[in-house]
Amino acid sequence: MINNFLYIDPGTGSMLFSLFIGIATAAVFGAKALFVKLKFILSGGKSSGDEQKDIIPYVIFSDHKRYWNVFGPICEEFEKRKISLVYYTASKDDPVFNQNYTYIKPEFLGEGNKPYAKLNFLKADKVIATTPGLDVYQWKRSKGVKTYIHIPHSAGDLSTYRMFGLDHYDVVLTTGENQINFIRKMENIRPSINKKELISVGCTFFDENQKRLNSTKTNSKHEHPIVLIAPSWGKSAILSRFGDKLLTELSKTDFKIIVRPHPQSLSSEKELLDSLSKKFENSNITWNFDNDNFNVLNESDIMIKISVTSFLTILSSLINRLFTQTQTLTPFRMMPIGSMNRCGH
Repeated sequence: MINNFLYIDPGTGSMLFSLFIGIATAAVFGAKALFVKLKFILSGGKSSGDEQKDIIPYVIFSDHKRYWNVFGPICEEFEKRKISLVYYTASKDDPVFNQNYTYIKPEFLGEGNKPYAKLNFLKADKVIATTPGLDVYQWKRSKGVKTYIHIPHSAGDLSTYRMFGLDHYDVVLTTGENQINFIRKMENIRPSINKKELISVGCTFFDENQKRLNSTKTNSKHEHPIVLIAPSWGKSAILSRFGDKLLTELSKTDFKIIVRPHPQSLSSEKELLDSLSKKFENSNITWNFDNDNFNVLNESDIMIKISVTSFLTILSSLINRLFTQTQTLTPFRMMPIGSMNRCGH
């Protein structure tokens, strides 16, 4: 007897899932539109106003707890100003659940692709997220959302974002003029992209870390230097290309080595991390997976963080500075709520 097994590779599976989500979204919105139209006709053309009641004024979506350093200061401002905010997260242990908020309403949507089942049908005035790829992958723009706002989780020029990463956002809250210049340059190169509203607000976690640093005692000089390796993830990152050789050489020194992998490596490069950690488990090398990176940064004497992409970005930046005036980062400022209300208008 011959047993036949069906196999679907991950890429095809992801495509089929996106197709299913798209069909389901269209079907649900079609049914809702038909229901609203029938209700409008049967009521003699009168609107009940219930649709407006279901719209959430402000929503934050965090696809991982590691972005609390980005969203935490924003939540504090909303709480201070007594403005209601719904905080959706894909992490069950997101730090938002440890806060004693009155006006911030956190909700765990599930992990993986589960959050998109709700986000794709969301009714909200403004949605704030640091997740690139809106309307490109599983997360689709909801017809019930008026304005999508992106806030970067780095101070770089966003050149490391994948193609179409910001295309379908309406507003970007940039960390400084460098990001504004980059986005405008991309819009000029690709005229099909709708021009976004760009507002320079600074970098939330830089200011928060500065406050923590000011209140933290300076570490005494270490007997053995502490070296922090903080690689990115992917084929061009340190661990993927030189991990074994690099750690082998560092294990021969009297340095204390701390490896802090990118959180994405935990899922995308788990086999690599497991093999390296096992090989160097009885050495001067330790691994750090803390959600908050402040303590490990403060403890270290030097940090190694480079990839091929990062090197090219740094090189491009250095060349650019030879011919243009250096731009300074803007200290983070919470926009007046009036400005937030104008986003997307």
